[in-house]
Amino acid sequence: MRIRKNLILSLSALLVAILCFVFVPMFWKDTSAVGTVFALLPPVIAIVLALITKEVYSSLFIGILSGALMYSKFDFLTTVDTTVEAFVGNIGDSYNMGILIFLVLLGMMVVLMNRAGGSRAYGEWAVKKIKTRKGALLSTFGLGCLIFIDDYFNCLTVGSIMRPVTDKHKISRAKLAYIIDATAAPICIIAPVSSWAAAVSSYIENPDVSGFTIFLQSIPFNFYAILTIVMIIGITIMNIDFGAMKKHEDNARDFCDLFTEGDRPYENNEKAPSSKGKLIDLIVPVAVLIVSCVLGMMYSGGILDGAGLIGSFENSDASVGLVIGSGLALIFTIFFYIARDVLPFKEIMDCCAEGFKAMVPAILILCFAWTLCDISRGYLEASTFVKGFIGNPQLGYFLPAILFLLSMAIAFSTGTSWGTFGLLLGIIVPLSGPIPNTLLVAISASMAGAVCGDHISPISDTTIMASAGAQSNHLNHVKTQIPYALVVAGVAFVCYVIAGFLPYWYVMLPLSIVLMVATLFILKKVTSKAKNEIKTESQE
Repeated sequence: MRIRKNLILSLSALLVAILCFVFVPMFWKDTSAVGTVFALLPPVIAIVLALITKEVYSSLFIGILSGALMYSKFDFLTTVDTTVEAFVGNIGDSYNMGILIFLVLLGMMVVLMNRAGGSRAYGEWAVKKIKTRKGALLSTFGLGCLIFIDDYFNCLTVGSIMRPVTDKHKISRAKLAYIIDATAAPICIIAPVSSWAAAVSSYIENPDVSGFTIFLQSIPFNFYAILTIVMIIGITIMNIDFGAMKKHEDNARDFCDLFTEGDRPYENNEKAPSSKGKLIDLIVPVAVLIVSCVLGMMYSGGILDGAGLIGSFENSDASVGLVIGSGLALIFTIFFYIARDVLPFKEIMDCCAEGFKAMVPAILILCFAWTLCDISRGYLEASTFVKGFIGNPQLGYFLPAILFLLSMAIAFSTGTSWGTFGLLLGIIVPLSGPIPNTLLVAISASMAGAVCGDHISPISDTTIMASAGAQSNHLNHVKTQIPYALVVAGVAFVCYVIAGFLPYWYVMLPLSIVLMVATLFILKKVTSKAKNEIKTESQE
């Protein structure tokens, strides 16, 4: 049956492809997709294919190819040139290359800490201290909140530290990936000292009000980020699971199956850790990593040139800072383990090679995702379409709610929150003059929607690294977290509708939390009712 179904899907896809290549060029010959709504089509194609086929690499490539075809108006040679140029250009980009190097360095550190026995020792200690599944989940959430300096750093560090603990308490990798992802971008976007605060500040050009000040003032209106925190605490305390996540959690709890479905590249793939490892072999390298990454970002922002603490974060280059920090931490960790005599030098070098290999899937997906984003935003000029839409004066009081949905759609389609709010902030922030409350709500809605769209996008770099950090199947992570994120997005949307008329944070912030808690109680009642019905049917 499965073979027949796959055959039908394959033949259907082939037929659609033939029809597209035969008839679409006839339509597109005198039509340009540049600057139109079609600029968002390539990422949508990639996302839909990934969710249907459960295969990421080919789906992303088809999305890239479709964008190149539209840009070249189905000219073969131009399509090839555009595809290669976009792919090579994004890999060669200095910022992107820095992120890739950071991924490799962090992957090396993760393997080193595991092989040295630090993660095992922490897991043994944590199991004694953390007695329940709720405790394990809340501990993961708490650690994610503490590592607020950068979302990439958060995803991989929290995952490597908390995996042994969540595994012991039979928490599915999909649930771990959701907690990691939900404490990455949503925490960073409301943290005054983070790479995200620096990015937002750099996108705002207003001589009368600094970008950092506008960022601080917008934090209470960032309903999606704040309500995501409420959501995590609520579903953990109230023991709520729904959608695809429920199946993963039931399998993990009842059958010790942490993966449930899909490929399992991370299952039983680690060598036995050193018996000499102690808790200090995890705590010291992680502490050095955190401190060195913070100092690296401050250095990249000009702290030594007199930029000051806040100024150094505003001007920091996350790519450079994280590479410097993780590189110093890796060197320290190598000498630390040699001095502690927990690993021989040869095995340390083997761990570095394994760490590189462990990050190859995430790196490959990132390279494809960046290329797809560049095709949509750079070549097809999606920003032109967005600017025309935002310029409609009839949006009025509903501008925050509309901006939230629009930025959510753009970030979901392109997989980049920074690119999304960078685009929108450049349109809606005035070039001079004070920022009224109504505009602060709109600015915050743009950032909140960008984070939400990025959170649920299969091609988002943060989503990819959350999967890598939890060592979860990527599409399982996407599929299980989307319902959770959309619940929060629904409440946030209602709040932005109201905030368009009541732009006061001291009114809207408590109201948003009350609405989120009420939604959680409704979810609890619905899921409990469904559970009781299933239990009754099984008894009958």
